[in-house]
Amino acid sequence: MRQPVGFVNGNPEKFVCLLKKSLYGLKQAPRQWYKRFDTFVLKHGFQRSNYDVCLYYRGNGGKNSLYLVLYVDDMLLASCNKSEIDDIKCMLKSEFDMKDLGPAKRILGMQILRNRHKDLLFLHQQDYVIKLLKKFNMFDCKPVTLPLSNHFKLSADLCPKTDEEVDRMSKIPYANVIGSVMYLMVSTRPDLAHSISVLSRFMGNPGEEHWHALKWLLRYLKGTSNLGLMFKLNKMGIMLKGFSDSDFAGDRDNRKSTSAYYFTLCDTAISWKSQLQKIVALSSTEAEYIAASDAVKEGIWLSRLLSELF
Repeated sequence: MRQPVGFVNGNPEKFVCLLKKSLYGLKQAPRQWYKRFDTFVLKHGFQRSNYDVCLYYRGNGGKNSLYLVLYVDDMLLASCNKSEIDDIKCMLKSEFDMKDLGPAKRILGMQILRNRHKDLLFLHQQDYVIKLLKKFNMFDCKPVTLPLSNHFKLSADLCPKTDEEVDRMSKIPYANVIGSVMYLMVSTRPDLAHSISVLSRFMGNPGEEHWHALKWLLRYLKGTSNLGLMFKLNKMGIMLKGFSDSDFAGDRDNRKSTSAYYFTLCDTAISWKSQLQKIVALSSTEAEYIAASDAVKEGIWLSRLLSELF
């Protein structure tokens, strides 16, 4: 840490300040916070997951088991025993300055709706979609029923070729829209995965047709803002299912294929991906093998994570 202006102790070219306490905004601040939190909860009987370092659990999967998920300084607690949750809250308050928001209704922009009589939990981001559409002046647009219509034939040939076209497209928030919709896709909307995978390939130099396709996707969001993930208690037990597929040589520029997989837990999606393959497959069989390989790796990780919790 450099010596502040007005304070010189010794040769300023060789001497620096020793940072005794991490300051907010420094690169090492998140690491210092995590180390402190990790040390504290491990001392109080929690175990850190071997497959996700921000997941902690206590118990062996019974009714008194408790799960704690950490995202920076946001925490989510889950347990069948409410007294266990109350005890953990008191323990955390004794060590950290924290705010108890009560039963979880919102986490990281995702809204949580419950119907305990029917054992249903609905996860959605309707407020986020409305905010996104208003931000990019698409709230009053006409909705469509497909995220990406077949009449869009997108390729690098549609990118701007003149300085005038480049200058005009530089004023359009293409990358900003992609990033905003991508957060929605990663959280609760697997139906957007393929469209985002295709449209994000042109973020470096988007053309008019790419922008029209992206606005089409926003029109789709206008008509489907209330969609989300519905979780229902399965009396048959927890069952993990996975599916994989590929689109052979679907990319018009380099003839690469697309890998996709989709995993469900109790018939509800929990993990999904649609991504351009890194190599050029020479046959549809090879493209399927590459896609299946990605799916198997994800499936192994999910199954091992679940085996820790249940």
